Amino acid sequence: MGAYKIKLPVKQLKQQAGNTFAAPATVRQRQTRTRFAGVALAEIVAATAILAIGAVGALGYQYYAVGQARVAHAQITATRMGQLMLEDWKSTGGSDEYDPTMLGFGFESITVPQYLSQRVGRDLGDCLRNRAYAVTINNVPLTMVLRWRDVETDSAAQMTLRQLSTVVKFDEPKNSSGSLAFYDPAIILTTYVRVDGSGG
Repeated sequence: MGAYKIKLPVKQLKQQAGNTFAAPATVRQRQTRTRFAGVALAEIVAATAILAIGAVGALGYQYYAVGQARVAHAQITATRMGQLMLEDWKSTGGSDEYDPTMLGFGFESITVPQYLSQRVGRDLGDCLRNRAYAVTINNVPLTMVLRWRDVETDSAAQMTLRQLSTVVKFDEPKNSSGSLAFYDPAIILTTYVRVDGSGG
């Protein structure tokens, strides 16, 4: 008998051969892969940009927070020293002979700066001894001016109500960068004391 040749479809031949060969990729498949690769790169670039913007924002916030903390530190120090001096002056009965250099905190008597003599506290009365007092506390340089004026007098009782005020200006802490001048750093504290015929 003669042998018959059986023609099988290409699909069956591939299966019989164990799929040892595959059809080459078409142009459309290559374009699809390229498009997907481009999308992945765009996503990476967008994510990097978002992270960079977030990092810059965090650094800006940190810089602002450090600056505000420095200002708060200087304000607290100036307020505490002004209150201390005011209470000590009040304990002497508001004497016009009061001398802060005797406190032992390192106050130095200086000429009243123009800033404090012309712009700040002029309506608070006379400047004590026509002097200002400088000191550095907690690394913050302070300049203080003490002012007083008699508000009301009772001649029958020989008593006078005296207003006592401290004007404190703080400067940039030593060994730091930046400026606190934008905050107009002048703190004014005021109290009252009764001055009688005995002088206190």
